[in-house]
Amino acid sequence: MKQSTITVNVSLDENKVPQHIDWSASDSTADLKQEAKAMMLAFWDGADKSAMRIDLWTKDMMVDEMADFYYQTFMGMADAFMRATHQQELVDDMKAHAKTFYKKFRDSQINQNK
Repeated sequence: MKQSTITVNVSLDENKVPQHIDWSASDSTADLKQEAKAMMLAFWDGADKSAMRIDLWTKDMMVDEMADFYYQTFMGMADAFMRATHQQELVDDMKAHAKTFYKKFRDSQINQNK
């Protein structure tokens, strides 16, 4: 069986707040580590029927970047759910929620800047 390794490195400040995140994968075509301002990692524990998550973001992650990150993650989760289940109606609902979320975020930014 072939194996692949994904390595995530997180540099923390004195208060254990992420300063820098980088990652690499053994099967990647990229020669250098990839930098990231945020990450979400989730595992499904089949025995406990529960999700275990790690969500990290660096101090320099801007609020608008976080909204983009969440929007794109919602859309990606919907696409993955479609590939796994072929439940088009649920996928459409997930994507509609993502679009509503992003529109509300943009509207709140516009109202803040008035």
